[in-house]
Amino acid sequence: MQRILYTGSVVKSTALTAFLALALSAGAQFSYDYLKAADNYFGKADYASSAAYYEKYLQGGKQAGDQFDPYTAKAKRKADITGGWFKATYQLAESYRLLKDYTKAAPLYGQLADTVTTQYPLLQCHYAIALRALGKYAEAEQALNHFLQEYTGQDQYASQARREAANLRYIQQQLQKKDVALYSMRPVSAGKEGASYAPVQLANNVLLFTATWPDSNAAASKKHTNRLYQAVYTGGNLTGIEKAALPANHDLHEGAATVSADGNTIYLTRWSTRDGKKNAAIYVSHKSADGNWQAPVALDTTVNKPGANSQQPYLMPNGRQLLFASDRAGGTGGYDIWIAELGAEGLPLTVANAGTAVNTPYNEQAPYFHEASATLVFASEGRTGMGGYDLFFSKATGNGWTEAQNFGYPVNSIKDDMYFTSFSKGNNILEQVVLSSDRADVCCLELFGLQKRNPLTRVSGQIIACDNHTPLAGVTVEVSDKTTGKQLYSGITDAEGRYTFTMETLQPLNGTAMLDGYVKVSQPLQTKAAEGGENVTADPVCMAKQPPVVEEVTVLNNVYYEFNKADIKPESYPALNDVVALLKSRPGIKVEIGGHTDNKGSDLLNQRLSEQRAANVVAYLVSKGIDKTRLTAKGYGASLPIAPNTNDDGTDNPEGREKNRRTEMKVLAR
Repeated sequence: MQRILYTGSVVKSTALTAFLALALSAGAQFSYDYLKAADNYFGKADYASSAAYYEKYLQGGKQAGDQFDPYTAKAKRKADITGGWFKATYQLAESYRLLKDYTKAAPLYGQLADTVTTQYPLLQCHYAIALRALGKYAEAEQALNHFLQEYTGQDQYASQARREAANLRYIQQQLQKKDVALYSMRPVSAGKEGASYAPVQLANNVLLFTATWPDSNAAASKKHTNRLYQAVYTGGNLTGIEKAALPANHDLHEGAATVSADGNTIYLTRWSTRDGKKNAAIYVSHKSADGNWQAPVALDTTVNKPGANSQQPYLMPNGRQLLFASDRAGGTGGYDIWIAELGAEGLPLTVANAGTAVNTPYNEQAPYFHEASATLVFASEGRTGMGGYDLFFSKATGNGWTEAQNFGYPVNSIKDDMYFTSFSKGNNILEQVVLSSDRADVCCLELFGLQKRNPLTRVSGQIIACDNHTPLAGVTVEVSDKTTGKQLYSGITDAEGRYTFTMETLQPLNGTAMLDGYVKVSQPLQTKAAEGGENVTADPVCMAKQPPVVEEVTVLNNVYYEFNKADIKPESYPALNDVVALLKSRPGIKVEIGGHTDNKGSDLLNQRLSEQRAANVVAYLVSKGIDKTRLTAKGYGASLPIAPNTNDDGTDNPEGREKNRRTEMKVLAR
């Protein structure tokens, strides 16, 4: 079975079992040179066939009803590193590793790991890769250390080993992530056995994808051929599965496609593999007036460079650029992500490399672009990750891309993860995703549905008075999304002037604060994230008191005098200090301080007492830095009562008299 991810061939376990049975069935072939045949297949990168013949050789050409069992511990034999057993065991391990069957590869490497030899210097490195893919991180690290100590070369293998060491550290860090509970991932059920990958979202939850499902109508050699399918994706399942109605070329595999927004143009990959060499090109097809697809035509050499592979196209939402992967010359190495500018007919005009922020000297494949978040997603095996291919993302900038970042665990696994499509309409690109991974399979990519909930962010803030920075309780606070205007919170501040609420994704916020006697405040909230990002604090918002109105009279409560005297009592100072703060915050205001008494005593005495009390208040304010020219002292005696001094029956009214003995402030000018 072929899949576009690798340059070699990958065979499902059922097909491999059948091949083994065929290879082991003929008793007349006991004298056959199985090692030579295995080497021949290995040289052609037909690793499924080479594995079968290495297995046969290691059993001495005997059928005996049993095949070589790589899981069973063998008695240690004295290794003849130049002999056939050592070579066949090593090459069998290599075959399984290249088939991505690490479960079988690792024990075989393990049988040879204690043998010191320069003939197979990469043994410990490849053993470490297999162990890492099986989640045996401590053993993998030990094998890598062994390799790095013994291997003296400074080449791609040393570089690969150092990357594997970095991967091991990254994996163990990722497995400690605290937000894993926000993710959910499960296989997408298609009800069929075989590889399924390269999902592309079409309209109305229709998913276009590639699968290598057995075709009962095909010839035996073509039974596992990659083809395009489409189905309705709902609830994590595929229903109504049918082959895409494209004119097929039965000699080629096809898949990894992308469709224009109007549904009338499709770009796809067609490829073949012969003797381990892949030949892939990108084709385009348009719908005819009758709604049927025309025969796909290969794009010209602008994209399909002679002698190179071009594959995995993705049409940008604007329809003017085509992303694709290619191992053409002029890149950074291996497969790179390239961008083709398209003309009016959807044909390529020019091609440019996506640059080193995306590409590495190794392989980058399967590009995808999420328009809502302006994010490029692709698979790479050239950066630190979980191992194999990992999914990375990069943000579009004015003239390129930001440095690629790993999505991390559990988006990525210790196996291969690639091909990605998001159903999200907003910034959370991981809200609903379908991707491909072989994390649950020995050999083949499968479709997985992924969802990530946004973490709840706790936002808190405080409302204070502008003049003295004291907390304000009882303030009505409303918070809204600065971009959309949608209200996110409405509440009342507590005794400490604080408010708190939670939201899924922290967005730029606007805050509004309202309290009687204070000026309404509406302004952007400046937020600061605490370590971990789950708690966010908004800078305090201060509210100013309502400015006094000309001719408005305010009673200065809590201003007290000695009995029948003009001396101010010390307990009056806090109230008078509030007047000082108000006057300093409003430097243009001029006020009159008015003294008032009840009607006990003579009018003359009451007049003098009220004048003296008003004058003493003015003196206090001046002592606190208020310009005397802004202040006027005036005594009114008992002439302006605000409550009766006596009751209707002529009896004394103490409560009324208390109200009349007062000090007032009246605004004269602003």
